[in-house]
Amino acid sequence: MLKIRLSRAWRKNLAFYRIVLTEAKRAPQHWHQKVLGFYNPLTKELSFDTNEAQKYISNWAQYSDSLKRILERNK
Repeated sequence: MLKIRLSRAWRKNLAFYRIVLTEAKRAPQHWHQKVLGFYNPLTKELSFDTNEAQKYISNWAQYSDSLKRILERNK
């Protein structure tokens, strides 16, 4: 099963997340199929390719719980 979820990047105390498409069983930091966008919690900046994500959602991918909350908050 594919998941669309957050993958932590950058260094300690400077959080930055990539929104990635990955297998549900694998760690998102080590292996991902595609980067769909990014989220910066310090500036609340969100860049996300919704058209690409909808293509994968229609093919049995799911959002992670934390990404769902971020997307709902930024609508």
